[in-house]
Amino acid sequence: MIGILIIAHGTLGESLIHCASHVLNKRPPRVGQLGITAQDDPALLLPQARNLVKELDTGDGVLILSDMYGGTPSNMAAKLVVPGKVEAVAGINLPMLIRVLTYRDRDLQTIVTKAISGGCEGVMRVPIFNLPNAAAGS
Repeated sequence: MIGILIIAHGTLGESLIHCASHVLNKRPPRVGQLGITAQDDPALLLPQARNLVKELDTGDGVLILSDMYGGTPSNMAAKLVVPGKVEAVAGINLPMLIRVLTYRDRDLQTIVTKAISGGCEGVMRVPIFNLPNAAAGS
């Protein structure tokens, strides 16, 4: 099983894990997060991030998901990448996380592809539904 580490600003990572747990009706195993605040020194958090990667890796690898490309979390994730062993994808959203959790028994390259497709396909314009208005009699 591929380990999942979310590195994100503030409490976004834990919030996404909480939402995924709600959707899946259980907290998924081997999922961790590291929140970064404006007061944090990324250089001091890097060893903690490395330890989290080691803890989450059962031998199948770890996928790191960060929130915004170019931000401190994705820059930290980039320092942790070991091709074929630890990969990173930026732009996490709930559809991406659910997709990753659904396919995490596959190989690391497949889960990277699924993360990107899940994140992209989960973004769409919500259509307007014309619901009957009982109060207006329509």
